[in-house]
Amino acid sequence: MPGLLTAAAVGALPALAFPAPSLWWLAWLAVVPLLLVVRAAPTAWQGAARAWCGMAGYVAATQYWLAPSAGPALIGMGLLLGALWLPWGWAAHRMLSGTVTGRRALAAIVVLPGAWVLAEAARSAPGLGGPWALLGTSQWNQPVLLASAAVGGVWLTSVLIMAANTGVAAVLLCRSGRGRLVAMTAAAACVAVGPVATWLSRPTVDDAGSIRVALVQPGDIVLADERTAAAEALTTDLRGRRAELVVWGESSVGQDLASHPETLARLTELSRLVDAELLVNVDAPAPSGGIYKSAVLIGPDGIVDTYQKVRLVPFGEQVPLRPLLDPIIRHTDAAAEDRRRGAGPAVLHTDALTIGPLISFETTFPDLTRRQVLLGADLLAYQSSTSTYQGSWAQPQLAAMVAVRAVESGRPAVHAGLSGVSSAFDARGRQLAWLPADVRGATVVEVPLTTVDTGYRRLGDWPLAVAAVVLAGAGIRMTVRRPQPR
Repeated sequence: MPGLLTAAAVGALPALAFPAPSLWWLAWLAVVPLLLVVRAAPTAWQGAARAWCGMAGYVAATQYWLAPSAGPALIGMGLLLGALWLPWGWAAHRMLSGTVTGRRALAAIVVLPGAWVLAEAARSAPGLGGPWALLGTSQWNQPVLLASAAVGGVWLTSVLIMAANTGVAAVLLCRSGRGRLVAMTAAAACVAVGPVATWLSRPTVDDAGSIRVALVQPGDIVLADERTAAAEALTTDLRGRRAELVVWGESSVGQDLASHPETLARLTELSRLVDAELLVNVDAPAPSGGIYKSAVLIGPDGIVDTYQKVRLVPFGEQVPLRPLLDPIIRHTDAAAEDRRRGAGPAVLHTDALTIGPLISFETTFPDLTRRQVLLGADLLAYQSSTSTYQGSWAQPQLAAMVAVRAVESGRPAVHAGLSGVSSAFDARGRQLAWLPADVRGATVVEVPLTTVDTGYRRLGDWPLAVAAVVLAGAGIRMTVRRPQPR
């Protein structure tokens, strides 16, 4: 029991690498204590159990802000997701217990990151809450180190961070100077991948000009009509500031525009007034039935284009197995009625620009952004509402993911949070704007339309395929060989 409790405590350490603390450098070292605790277990299966508890602590720490609404279920969620790291813990014990030579250290550095990232990928399923707080996301504010995401997505960045942690642990465990040198060199090489990727990458379109984007953040307002009125007032104040696109947050309009032509007319007039297109977000019942969340692009002549959200927040927007769970969820804050899904990822077209819109929870999924870029998106535009978690780490964590999506896709990205945090990044992940959650207002940011042709855009999730092959080979080898005596 002490080993399990210690694992849960040290497993939570990497949470400090994410916003709000943003101790990004800690990510490259923070898993070392958990590796040492797992390695010290009497058996491989006990090591796996320690990894399970450690990752349960990690999930709970990175998503602590769910506690007021989820209550004790947060612990259950941590244990459910933490179980995905059982293979990683088993492999870590087998490879790092006993006498650690340079060869074994190098093998661990190759194998363990794959087991880690496959667990991250498994828990990234939409029904399990999506890819929140992936280890690679911790580097969101370090464009040079995050550049590895342009090669293999956030998955490759996670692999490199985990490999560096394994290398540091091996340095502590190796008895020979040669073994320590091998482990140290491998860890340093992992850190160097990002800078090398930055040096090698070249812009696809370097002289595409820029666009002035306004991000509107009215604050934590409960009533839909009041939210819309506040956003309209802030947008009106943008006259003369030469914005070309105005982005509102999620659920900024509570009326279906087809059913309420007066609201559409008012927004159309507002577009003419500020001489910019408006990207608003509608959360309302559609005339055909069902509630949709839609990103609606409005110009001086009315609606230009529309995108409907395709990935819904489990329980927040759609309850899995509702008939079975209804007796339980009726006493919670879960969605009283399921939202409807859109047809699939899409882009919005203006006269001069193609916009890739995603809504809140969808921002966390790299595959959605990649598909929009393949459809021709020049600019990524995200809309969110995290008012339920106002003032918590949830808001900067979501805003930080925008930087990762920008680097992966090689496209600039903007994000409007209804009540914060709003952000904007260029195609290399360099920060252009950041509006904390306590700010009420609108900001206009000059967004360069420079794009980068990234390896992730061309090849997709290739690090996961490589990790699966490596882990399968290592699993076969370890099961047919007995571990060395401790």
